[in-house]
Amino acid sequence: MNLTLKIWRQKDSKSKGKMVDYKVSDISEHMSFLEMMDVLNEQLINKGEDPVAFDHDCREGICGMCSMFINGEAHGPDRGVTTCQLHMRMFKDGDTITIEPFRAKAFPVMKDLVVDRSSFDRIQHAGGYISVNTSGNTQDANALPIAKEAADKAMDAATCIGCGACVATCKNASAMLFVGAKVSQYALLPQGQVEATERVQNMVKQMDLEGFGNCTNTGACEVECPKGISLETIARMNREYLTASIKG
Repeated sequence: MNLTLKIWRQKDSKSKGKMVDYKVSDISEHMSFLEMMDVLNEQLINKGEDPVAFDHDCREGICGMCSMFINGEAHGPDRGVTTCQLHMRMFKDGDTITIEPFRAKAFPVMKDLVVDRSSFDRIQHAGGYISVNTSGNTQDANALPIAKEAADKAMDAATCIGCGACVATCKNASAMLFVGAKVSQYALLPQGQVEATERVQNMVKQMDLEGFGNCTNTGACEVECPKGISLETIARMNREYLTASIKG
């Protein structure tokens, strides 16, 4: 395939960016999107030009690093996949592909397609964990009975990889699907009940401090989420927050 790529180029976080056109040829339909980007970068390096900076790590849809907004969609036109799992067979010969970074106030652009998503880390640090008693009296987790339905729902919420597609897709740049997933995975388990009140209050507070927008129930986040996190997690987070507010 021969393609035209319109890519956002930005030298650093303080520089003004712009869209730049590139041509790539002989792209196999079996390549992943990142492999196609590798081909482009090899061409740029051979020409003595600065390669396009983009985040990537595992390239197996696990780490959530590969954040690209492709033709107006987070992770591109396929569903249930990250950018690294997107294959070029989703495009046609001669296509023009627009590639941008995830855009949100809380995700500042660092360079080209790389954004700073440390705001997610700070939300996690605010309450997305369970404190463990290491005094020697710790109860074995297998000794705590958990209903299968609760365990399944907790596991579904825990599949969130924190890629930020929900934020990039939302017209309000809301992080509520991410926070909802992180709150839900503990709210459904007995181990998470001890700190439940503080957890949801602290995480929601930090989410607001980071500058994320509010949820208006558009549902785009669930559609674009590569792991299929349900809007149900947002509803659960809201219930947890209301309960915590009453207790407080």
